Order: sequence, then C-alpha cells, then structure tokens
Amino acid sequence: MHILLIGGGLAGLAAALDLADRGHQVAVVERKRYPFHKVCGEYVSNEVLPYLRRLHADPAALAPAAISKFMLTSPGGRRLTATLDLGGFGVSRYSLDNFLYRLAEARGVTFYLQNTVTDVAYDPATDQHRVALADGRELTARVVLGTYGKRANLDRQLQRSFFTQRSPYLGVKYHLRLPGFPRDLIALHNFADGYAGISAIEEDKLCFCYLSSRQNLKRHRTIPAMEQAVLAQNPHLREILASAEMLYPQPEVINEISFAPKQPVEQHVLMCGDAAGLITPLCGNGMAMALHGAALAASAAHDFLSGKTTRTEMETAYSRAWHAQFGARLRVGRAVQRLFGGPVLSEVVVGGLRYWPGAVKALMSRTHGQEF
Repeated sequence: MHILLIGGGLAGLAAALDLADRGHQVAVVERKRYPFHKVCGEYVSNEVLPYLRRLHADPAALAPAAISKFMLTSPGGRRLTATLDLGGFGVSRYSLDNFLYRLAEARGVTFYLQNTVTDVAYDPATDQHRVALADGRELTARVVLGTYGKRANLDRQLQRSFFTQRSPYLGVKYHLRLPGFPRDLIALHNFADGYAGISAIEEDKLCFCYLSSRQNLKRHRTIPAMEQAVLAQNPHLREILASAEMLYPQPEVINEISFAPKQPVEQHVLMCGDAAGLITPLCGNGMAMALHGAALAASAAHDFLSGKTTRTEMETAYSRAWHAQFGARLRVGRAVQRLFGGPVLSEVVVGGLRYWPGAVKALMSRTHGQEF
C-alpha cells in the first residue's frame, strides 16, 4: 500500500481523493460508518472551492447555504457586524463527509470502517510503516497521514506532549430550525467562558455549535441547565434557545478540546487537519484549514512516492509548508480566544471593535487564507 490515512474526516477524505487522482493506492481507517454527525461549526471559507473543484468534488451538489455576513455579540448583547470579503458556505458534516466518502470509494480508495488504529511504527530497515488495527489485522504503508481529528488514543501512543495536558473546554452541537434567521449570516455570540456560533447549512436547517468550559457544566450538572443559566444570559442566545426547533433529541458533545500547539510531523507520520493544530472556533476556519492541510500533505507525499524527494525532505517540506500556512493563524486564534475569556473583557472588546472596522477586517484576514 502506498498511503494509509488514519481518520476519515475532511482532511483524510480530501487527501485520499487527491492522492488517488495522482495514481496512488490509498486506504483510510475510520472508526465510524458514514454518514455521521460531528461537533463542528459547519461553516467553510470559500478559499477551499478551487481545490475541491480540482478534486471534482464541488460542494454545490449539496446545495449549501451561501454566507457573506458576520455578526459578533458580547455576553450582554452588544453587537458588531461586518461583511465577509471572501465569504463562505454552510453545509453539514453529515452531508459533506458522506459526499466525499462516496467519491473516494468510487475512485478506488479502500476503507476500513468501524475500525481504529492501535499502533503505528516506522521500520527504517524497510522504510515503511507497520500499522496495527483493532480487529487484529496489520497493514504496511510507505506513507501514513494522521487525519483523525482533535484527539485520539493514538496521540498517547505517539507520546504527543499536548495529550498529557487537561483541557478546560467542551464542544456541543445541534441542528435546528429558527424561522427568520438570515441564511447569509454567521453569528458568534459570547457568554461567560465560551461562545456559540449559528449559521445556515443545507435545506432549511441551521448549525448551532458552542464551546464552553467543563467547569460550567460541572457547576450546573446538565447541558440544558447550563444553557439556561449561562448561555441565556446573552439575549441573542436566549432567543435562540427559546424559539428554535431542535432537530435531534440529544446534542453531539466532545470533551477535552485542546488548542495547545502540536507538531505537523510525529514519528514520521504527517499530521493533518485538527491532528496537526486546532484553530479556536471563534475564528471559524477549521474546516478550510483541514482541506488546505490535505492539499499540502498530498503534494508532499506524492513527491516522495514519485522519487522526487527523500523521506526526510518530504517531512521537512511538509512541516515548513504547514507552519507557513497555519502557524500565524493559530497564534492569532489563541490571542483572540484570550480576548473573549470573560464577560467584562468581552464587553470591552466588542464595544471597541464596533467603532474600529479596520481591526475587524485585519483579524479576519489573519485567521483566513487565500484561495488555493
């Protein structure tokens, strides 16, 4: 096998399509079966469209929502608005991931579904990776990409430094309907120790996704109680929680969301998407970064497999390209996160930015990329 991808999210699926189109044998290990929901804001910057079209995976087939406006509110309800210069689209991971999976399967990518990787080890004698699956099978691959998302047991096996640090955050996502909500708007609403995003996806649905602290949940014991006691202090969120029709009975929830720095190469595995680095959801660009990271990893792997570079050169080139594209974005994202750490500071920041549109544009440009 030429390429094994550990994880079948956006980064894994896009890299699989890219590498298969370049003529390589590609396999993907994914712990779930498509389609499935994921905790995700489900907004994608239009910077990804040229790449997806090159992969013959134009998301227009899914009839996504076209998003061109942005609103940010403080915990007390102050708001600022702006136009998104490049714009973006809204589509559920349930639909988009399944769409990319079907395309990859049709192009000959092998999938090991409802399975996980328990061990991956590079053998310098053969210049290959040995990969053990939970079902007992062992695979070999010349290149392995880690595309498994924010956190996995494999991070422990690879002894990644961030894995030993507890994270104070959890993420919660619903799909809902809310009559009258503009389908061209993405809104970010702050509350104590967190913020929520809401924007349209396909059909007449909205994605409502928020980041909160585990301490908030511990204090109020249940998610509904936390939402009423904490999120609803923001009048915009109070209106959403009171008026929206929730489209499934229980939200998707994920714990231990870490924004700590990570390395794009670990023990000869090229990390991609959230496995390489997670931008704060307040910046709203994680899906685009996952797709762009897939493009960088696929290009580096192709050069190695084609004999143009050595393994060391592949790893160095990918690491440099990844840091050049995303290093500054992640640093700005962490700085922005700190600006909205508490109600008082959030009120001051939103109040000030309302009269400083140039600063709003600058923050957006520093957390988003260009078309690629």
